[in-house]
Amino acid sequence: MTVKKSVFLLISLLIAATLTVACGSTKTTPAAAKPTAAPATPVVEQPTTAPAAPAEITSGLPEVDPLSVTGDIITAGSSTVFPLSERMAERFQDEGYAGNITIDSIGSGAGFERFCVAGETDISNASRAIKDSEIASCKAIGRTPIQFRVGTDALAVVVSTKNDFLTGVTLEQLAQIFSTAEKWSDVDPSFPNEPIQRFIPGTDSGTFDYFVEEVFSKDEKPILSASNTQLSEDDNVLVQGVQGSPYAIGFFGYAYFNENKDTLNAISIEGVEPNNQSAEDGSYPLARPLFIYSDAGIIQQKPQVGSFINFYLTYVNDEILDVGYFPASADALDAAKAGLLKALNQ
Repeated sequence: MTVKKSVFLLISLLIAATLTVACGSTKTTPAAAKPTAAPATPVVEQPTTAPAAPAEITSGLPEVDPLSVTGDIITAGSSTVFPLSERMAERFQDEGYAGNITIDSIGSGAGFERFCVAGETDISNASRAIKDSEIASCKAIGRTPIQFRVGTDALAVVVSTKNDFLTGVTLEQLAQIFSTAEKWSDVDPSFPNEPIQRFIPGTDSGTFDYFVEEVFSKDEKPILSASNTQLSEDDNVLVQGVQGSPYAIGFFGYAYFNENKDTLNAISIEGVEPNNQSAEDGSYPLARPLFIYSDAGIIQQKPQVGSFINFYLTYVNDEILDVGYFPASADALDAAKAGLLKALNQ
């Protein structure tokens, strides 16, 4: 009997232990669910926050408060970029910057002379890319120029609204008009038998350089040898010259045409008119980039220069169409911002 009782007691204990284990498994299920639920939270948040990172890397320049910026800024160069830089400087000052910004319109070449040789300016405005010789001059005085793309220009070839015979030309005719043709009838017998009056930018101008490169394959002799040609670094002088005669023709940045649409007509080239679309897609033969240049050392020594360039790149597309030019591509603007960010962090 004692053995039977012992066996019975042992069996009872085994049954009780089995029930205890079963009940214990049921109770731990909710606890096991907690570790499963916890990782789910970051998984949900990651898609929400992850896209913000690339945007900050691409365009994440530090925010500029113009009210907190002090110190003067000196810029010089392209007459084409001048109205855009002037607009950005005015906005910078309107939003609180109390310093002085000097902007001299002297032509791209003269601007690089002051920036790379004399070392007098903080920013150089240019309607063409800097030349190797100018880079060498910059390095000789301890400067390494950084290029910032700020927009696009459709260089306008214009005549007076009094001109009733010229609406478009080929590139070949354009070269003839600004070189060997003496009279309009030399270009086309149906045109008036009147002398061509030419108004062109001076040789220090990036606009002159660009036109010679595109129309005369970099040979400036034909255009400088043409009769009845007036050169000026001041685009307003060119505007007035063309306005004054139905037989006059000139070329300059689109913004100057845009300001004088009531008295000037921009002619098409190879059947393409200068406008936003043709400048953006490159179909207009005389579309070109616009730049400003500075140097990391200047930006480090004069924080106000970096702040202004930051402000310029951040808000240029808010102003550029109204000034009369066209936005640079998003990629080009992002590259400019990345270049500034690198200079700021040196």
